[in-house]
Amino acid sequence: MCKGTSEQHVRIRVIKKKKIVTKKRKKLTHPRPPVTARPSVTTSPTGTLDLTEKQEPDCPPLGLESLRVSDNQLYASSSQSFGLGPHRGRLNIQSGLEDGDLFDGAWCAEQQDAEPWLQVDAGHLTRFSGIITQGRNSIWRYDWVTSYKVQFSNDSQTWWGSKNRSSGMDAVFPANSDPETPVLNLLPEPQVARFIRLLPQTWLQGGASCLRAEILACPVSDPNGPFPEVPVLGSSDSLDFRHHDYKAMRKLMKQVNEQCPNITRIYSIGRSHQGLKLYVMEMSDQPGEHELGEPEVRYVAGMHGNEALGRELLLLLMQFLCREFLRGDPRVTRLLTETRIHLLPSMNPDGYETAFRRGSELVGWAEGRWNHQGIDLNHNFADLNTPLWEAEDEGLVPDTVPNHHLPLPAYYTLPNATVAPETWAVIKWMQRIPFVLSANLHGGELVVSYPFDMTRTPWAARELTPTPDEAVFRWLSTVYAGTNRAMQDPDRRPCHSHDFSLYGSIINGADWHTVPGSMNDFSYLHTNCFEVTVELSCDKFPHENELPQEWENNKDALLTYLEQVRMGIAGVVRDKDTELGIADAVISVDGINHDVTTAWGGDYWRLLTPGDYMVTASAEGYHTVTRSCRVTFEEGPVPCNFRLTKTPKQRLRELLAAGAKVPPDLRRRLERLRGQKN
Repeated sequence: MCKGTSEQHVRIRVIKKKKIVTKKRKKLTHPRPPVTARPSVTTSPTGTLDLTEKQEPDCPPLGLESLRVSDNQLYASSSQSFGLGPHRGRLNIQSGLEDGDLFDGAWCAEQQDAEPWLQVDAGHLTRFSGIITQGRNSIWRYDWVTSYKVQFSNDSQTWWGSKNRSSGMDAVFPANSDPETPVLNLLPEPQVARFIRLLPQTWLQGGASCLRAEILACPVSDPNGPFPEVPVLGSSDSLDFRHHDYKAMRKLMKQVNEQCPNITRIYSIGRSHQGLKLYVMEMSDQPGEHELGEPEVRYVAGMHGNEALGRELLLLLMQFLCREFLRGDPRVTRLLTETRIHLLPSMNPDGYETAFRRGSELVGWAEGRWNHQGIDLNHNFADLNTPLWEAEDEGLVPDTVPNHHLPLPAYYTLPNATVAPETWAVIKWMQRIPFVLSANLHGGELVVSYPFDMTRTPWAARELTPTPDEAVFRWLSTVYAGTNRAMQDPDRRPCHSHDFSLYGSIINGADWHTVPGSMNDFSYLHTNCFEVTVELSCDKFPHENELPQEWENNKDALLTYLEQVRMGIAGVVRDKDTELGIADAVISVDGINHDVTTAWGGDYWRLLTPGDYMVTASAEGYHTVTRSCRVTFEEGPVPCNFRLTKTPKQRLRELLAAGAKVPPDLRRRLERLRGQKN
């Protein structure tokens, strides 16, 4: 811990009595817009390091929220408990369900601490330009700081603070009036130092001195100083690393299309509640058409509008694929010639525009999450789990009720059903294109979660609820998590209250928290598509200077996950007589109670882990065929084709429909069949 304050550089007015309280406990309302406050002008003390670089008021965050600032760089005068220690004083950190555990939602000083402070060691000379604060995240308590002072130091021994020129007293910065709304205070004069302290002065009546914070700071180059050079976050890829609002996103997608017109196509799947188009970038060597035997894959981002990293990663991915294809990169060339890729960077453009206007550091944890109607899109898909499980409990699956392609419930299609236009657009998109593989990109954690997302036991908050394809989903999740740099960092700390690194950074969604009506579950039960959710970063809306590093964290994972569509078996189910493909044929695998169907050309893809399988193809009007298919660890997919023969009854129907006479051999065969039945 650091020592006291030196009188040579700052005069501290010591107040022995209890701190002044200016706020009363009140019922929380919806978060207010972020507040920016400027105190009176502050002057640096004599002896302050004087550097002549131009001041930059718009410095990026130091990295408390993104975890670039480690726990051992945070100190405090006192803490109520370990779970309320200084390492929990990070902007937007979320608490666990229980207060008093190891994962509480802020730093909180002890009640008897008369002069509390939270200190950050930047590790090197830094130009501090502003502070953002929040109160304590808790469902049980209301705690937030209403005002604070700021001090700086180069050695943690000698401190100086911001002063009011008119009075010469310490500047007091206004802080929070609720626990969640981020409040920004810009320093009138950025201060160059290594250490910064926040000293709460007043807080909510009946509450405690608790806060979460982010520090805005620019690195300073000091070649003659004792501090090490600041590492620069970056990428070797020359891409557009910034946040794009709706117009900028549309412009960038158009530029990629113009640069690579032979492998790209832009189309819209619908509109948001406010009329913004949901644009998709298709990337393939034959854009605009489904090629027989070529699987369709998709990435969806921006379902929650304030989780912005996925949106930017998909915009970066389309730039990267275009550029590398033009360069002749063999990996990208194979990917685009053997796969049809669809990238939807913004499923909730209305929510994103709300979050974008607030800015990456001021949007908070939830603003912009929902669409313009206030609907959480990841709870808005039809619940197909419940009717499936009820039918299973009654022994009706799969003979009476299918184990795949469950229909939409009647209530869901009623005119007054609460279904967002964005949700309907994605459902119709799923029904139109035979997707095989997908990932839904989110933010706020570092983990890959897989179906089922909804617990099977009614009202259970969490419960392991695997699908029949548990092995495949664990494989897919592990592939992404295992190639994601941040998830594989052995030194990373948990984002909030779960240490997912203990489980390889993957989890069954329902075993984390139940999500009825999720897109993952709907995709699995209503279509052929296997989909997982990727939580990309602790920070939902990282500052744009962190985008190059986030791209490097995820680039190989994004490519490797797409390549998993080659895992398993694939083939075409044809009519033995005409050699034409049979649409909607059912592909069943012994031991796995979940089937897939063929596309309109008769082609299919069935994701499977390595092993030997008995696979059956069936279609209405055809004899069923079963064959063995072996999936190896070699890159596939393994060909597993079928030729089906029509049943006599089906041939008769077709002949009669065409007005033809029944051939003698078919007539005799039908007569024998009737005799056997009699």
